[in-house]
Amino acid sequence: MMRLPEFQYRSPRTVQEAAEMLGRAPDEAMLMAGGTDLLPNMKRRQQVPRTLIGLRHIPQLRATSDGDRLTIGAAVPLSALVGNPRVRQSYTALWQAAAQVATPQLRNMGTIGGNLCLDTRCNYYDQNYEWRKAIDFCMKKDGAICWVAPSSRRCLAVSSADTVPALIALGATITLTSADRSREIPLASMYRNDGIHYLAREAGEIVAAVHLPRLQGCRSAYWKLRRRGSFDFPVLGVAAAASLLTDGTVAGSRIVLGAVASSPVELPETSAMLTGQPLTDERIAAAAESAERVARPMDNTDFTLHWRKRLVREFVVYALREIRGDDMNLYRRRVARQMLT
Repeated sequence: MMRLPEFQYRSPRTVQEAAEMLGRAPDEAMLMAGGTDLLPNMKRRQQVPRTLIGLRHIPQLRATSDGDRLTIGAAVPLSALVGNPRVRQSYTALWQAAAQVATPQLRNMGTIGGNLCLDTRCNYYDQNYEWRKAIDFCMKKDGAICWVAPSSRRCLAVSSADTVPALIALGATITLTSADRSREIPLASMYRNDGIHYLAREAGEIVAAVHLPRLQGCRSAYWKLRRRGSFDFPVLGVAAAASLLTDGTVAGSRIVLGAVASSPVELPETSAMLTGQPLTDERIAAAAESAERVARPMDNTDFTLHWRKRLVREFVVYALREIRGDDMNLYRRRVARQMLT
């Protein structure tokens, strides 16, 4: 049986109080909302904070407001997003991504903020302590070598958060709060292509809220590849969003890949190929080919990297066809093992 290490637990009642607690010992304390990722990591001794700062009892972080834009508190459960008709109708990619995270029970516990800060994953890292010790650990924790690519000077653990590519494609921003200030940044700027230092937020900062702009004429989709259709991390995620004019012409688009690098991978050149054009089969195929060329999956997750790279093309086609209005339910069930209702 894997047991948790000893730790102290703090339960602040305001964001400011939580930020002050974190600011006093940013290297020894960690934030916890649902704990669905952090607690298993602690049991495997991947993360061993001396103090956990619980965020579940901060009302501000559990609130959602829908005014000029949709604002989602960082401690809002993923299941609440799945059940939100506004999210399903206007931000379909986010709804599809949240609906495919883990299981209903874990979505009840897991939060949007926790998914944004999900630890990077790797076949050599996500093992118990004894297994990792047997290979002399790895660069991400306690070792010096990245076993994915032993000559690499940086960790190649992969970003596996479902909601992140969807939110980036939808133009999301986030509010970061520390003990002495708050700032709002594009969500895309919070991620680094580094398996260890994958978050660009400063020490002592808390992700307080996610903001989504009102999107007129925007359609979006998220497609996820995983071995088990019922419960698994992505080994490929494709998020796409496009603003369509009344005649079907693409006014603007954004395509983001997940689970192929240590950070989400945006495809501006692929998106540019669609702008000013209708979503014809030929245009979609050309964009999908462009996406496949850019994708560089690492050999650190389930399935072979060559097959995952080839699937980038297919999944971009599926996402863009869905945005066009094609009925893709059969493909979701057959290919992606997704039952979204």
